[in-house]
Amino acid sequence: MNDQVLMDNYLLILKSTVEVYVHGTLESSNEDIRNLLKIGLDETMSHQATTYDEMTKYGWYQINNVEASTINQTLSKIKNQN
Repeated sequence: MNDQVLMDNYLLILKSTVEVYVHGTLESSNEDIRNLLKIGLDETMSHQATTYDEMTKYGWYQINNVEASTINQTLSKIKNQN
């Protein structure tokens, strides 16, 4: 397993962990637990951002810019569906 695969897997784990923290935070009825979950959420999101930055630095996470015309076409389709 190479570094890119490891980082990709780590990023996926972080994204899943964020989802768990978000749901836990939203559903918690205890303020102390909710605050603890928020701290975990913030820390995990920070790790996710750092991992993402490292992956983009090495070209392991590609970002494709979308043309404005494509965005406008998609928005028009959505508006027409309603």
